[in-house]
Order: sequence, then structure tokens, then C-alpha cells
Amino acid sequence: MSNRIDYAKASADGFKAFGAVYVTLQKSGLPKQLVDLVYLRVSQINGCAYCIDMHSRDLLNSGLTADKLVLVPVWRDAGEVFSTRERTALAWAEAVTRVAETHVPDVDYEAAAAEFNDKELADLTYAIGLMNAFNRFGIAFRSPPAATKA
Repeated sequence: MSNRIDYAKASADGFKAFGAVYVTLQKSGLPKQLVDLVYLRVSQINGCAYCIDMHSRDLLNSGLTADKLVLVPVWRDAGEVFSTRERTALAWAEAVTRVAETHVPDVDYEAAAAEFNDKELADLTYAIGLMNAFNRFGIAFRSPPAATKA
């Protein structure tokens, strides 16, 4: 895969604006590993190689086991490997990412709202939206994953 443009350089102000959302999310109070799981799942759905590679590495570096990492795409069938909070976040991430198909059903919202308070749910949804945007940049501009540079 050949990188089309370096979008961060081509539009530094736009990149900084998205970066500010990323920094805000780091300070949101949501556990970093939970947010990284959501980032990974959104990236898997969208097929962004760069982001899948980056967030897989972030999760492994944060102490997530390889056993758990490989089950992220099939988290619904992984039993108690994922906590209730993680399962709820992953379900919300899938519903919001697939908004054109799902229209984010009330049942998904109610489940997420039962597990996360209003601020947490808003922040989680910002994280999902942010990753969907970064996936589009990565795919559109063919950002190569770190694994291809090794």
C-alpha cells in the first residue's frame, strides 16, 4: 500500500483540531484500555489497517493479553472474557459505527445509558466518532500500518 498524502502535514490545523478531541478524551475519565478497545473495534469494522495495527499495539502495551485481543472481533461469543462495561461499550461502538444500517436502536441506547452516565456516554460517543473519522483518513490516504515498515 502506498501512502497517498500525509494528511497531518497537508492540513495541520485540521489534524490539530482532531488531536484536541483525542487529548480531551484522554482526560475524560474513561479508562484508557476501554477507549482503546472501542478504537480497535471501530477500526476493525471499518477495515483501517493503520488503526487496527496501532490500537492492537497500544492494547498489548497497556497489558491486555493476546488471548483477549484476538477475541475483540467476536467479543459477543467470548463469554466473560470482556467485562459487562466493555461489552456494553463494544455494542455501542458497533451500533454507532454502523449508523447507516442500525440507526442506533433505542435498545442499544438504553443498554449503554444503563451502564454509563451521561458524560461517559457522550465521551464514549465522541471517541467512536473520532475513530470513525481517523479511519476514513487512514483508508482514504492509505496510511501504512507500522507492521509494513518493520
